[in-house]
Amino acid sequence: METFDHGEHIRGLHELVAGSADIKATLDGLTRFAASAISQSIGAPIDCAVTLRRRKRTATVAGSSEKAVHLDHLEQSIKEGPCLEALDKGRPMLLADVETDTNWPKYSKLLAAEGCHSALGVPLVLGETSEAVLNFFAPAPGLFTEGVIREAAAFAEVAGSTLRLAIRIESTEQLNTDLKAAMASRTAIDLACGVIMAQNRCSHDEAFRLLTTASSHRNQKLHAVAEEILEKVAGSAEGNLKFED
Repeated sequence: METFDHGEHIRGLHELVAGSADIKATLDGLTRFAASAISQSIGAPIDCAVTLRRRKRTATVAGSSEKAVHLDHLEQSIKEGPCLEALDKGRPMLLADVETDTNWPKYSKLLAAEGCHSALGVPLVLGETSEAVLNFFAPAPGLFTEGVIREAAAFAEVAGSTLRLAIRIESTEQLNTDLKAAMASRTAIDLACGVIMAQNRCSHDEAFRLLTTASSHRNQKLHAVAEEILEKVAGSAEGNLKFED
């Protein structure tokens, strides 16, 4: 069995984050990396899937192959298996042999039908707002030895730090997008208030009150009413906009 090289995998995973366009691409690359690392360690082809759950967001599933994603979805659909239990208990969980393991009988039967004979769930430590787990699938029983499980846990420790970095980057980018949208919305509102002030010869506070009243009466968001005003002004030279309470 090959020895786990932390330095090599840290470099490779960090390069993966730097070269990925979004979190889904990072997860896809992560599972391919994990499958390759464990396959080399075992000396047999291993598939890998990852499930990422974040607060207020649906779960994202990625995999080293379509089969891995399919097997992961099966576990999610019946709500039993080593992957889910690894998340609950915070440690690796092994389905050693689908023919003899009695922990998850429904999932064992489904795996056997797909030609998979053992599986290993390994959680990733991501913090309070996110959780993730790697799900490894083997074509034969007995491949996930204690040594391999330690290797998978070591990989998961490195992968967890990498995924935390990717999530922080995405969160920062999303925050910047939201701020830009908010600024654009605020600009539209300010411009619309200026139009109302000019047409109604009123103060900014009065113009904003008229705008919010129109928003309430029309059951539209404030920025939508503001944009409508600006569109009418841009499209019509007469545009005499008067709002009443």
